[in-house]
Amino acid sequence: MEACHPPQQSNVTSYGAMALAIITLEVFAGMWINAFIVCVLCIAWVKKKTLNSNEKILLLLGCSRISFLCFAWVYHFISNIFPNFLHVQTILQVLASFGTSFNYSNLWVSACLCGFYCIKIANFRNSFFIYLKVKIDRMVPWLLLGTEILALAMVIVTFVLKETLQKNNITFTCQDNFWEVTVRKDKHHFTFHFLAGLVFAASFMIVIFSAVSLLFSLWRHKHMMETNSMKDLSMDAHIRAMKSVLSFLVMYSLNFVCLILTIIYTRKKENIMTLLIYIYLYAFPGVHSLILIFSNPKLEKALLKFLSCVKWEFFMK
Repeated sequence: MEACHPPQQSNVTSYGAMALAIITLEVFAGMWINAFIVCVLCIAWVKKKTLNSNEKILLLLGCSRISFLCFAWVYHFISNIFPNFLHVQTILQVLASFGTSFNYSNLWVSACLCGFYCIKIANFRNSFFIYLKVKIDRMVPWLLLGTEILALAMVIVTFVLKETLQKNNITFTCQDNFWEVTVRKDKHHFTFHFLAGLVFAASFMIVIFSAVSLLFSLWRHKHMMETNSMKDLSMDAHIRAMKSVLSFLVMYSLNFVCLILTIIYTRKKENIMTLLIYIYLYAFPGVHSLILIFSNPKLEKALLKFLSCVKWEFFMK
């Protein structure tokens, strides 16, 4: 096994420089948007001494996305500017583990947000659904804790798989059969990709179920109001939630496709398809958080107030 030494100079291709520039803009925009959400909610937390369930989910989601974007950008920056640093196993494992953990947390917490909207707003007469609607506020802290523990557990499993694969590579000798070693490596790669696909699919199914349930509840509620010639304020809540969840469903569907494509294109370097996939994946946390801001009256009001202050300061100068 060759010794790895830190490079004395960077080795950046035009493709790498372009990819890094685009992703850097997306990452810092996404971090700013999510930092805004976190700051507004933390200020409200200090003032009110408490947060409602929706705000708790948004706060954890914002923190997860900031952390994910930060570690993902550092990994991408090093891989483009100083690629030989990633040959140092400790650095590679730390960056990959933290990035993967926060990505899983981002996916599951955002799926929990969709599920929360569905349970709080949709109207069904099912006894289990009514039980969830009554108990959901008490369940949210435990649900969020469970998602973080599950994300951490998935990262530990991934870490163990990578360690096993690394040991198999280190212990490879000339006496080993090349075909057996290849099969062993492919087996570990398949297990890793299967677990990643399972994580993506589970969160995606929650989003689909929430969107379909809200859509059916809205249709039934609207039909009932038209039949009785009545108007109900909950109709507006249904429509606002549907706009948020459906927009998220479209984005999440594209995100799910891109995440699956990353498994397919994981070994292909400087490929235009790989670049497009990562451009969307890095844009997703910021764009969806922006949608969440405009679907939340409190956050929207705070953003407009902030922008008006910035505009005033700019013209005063």
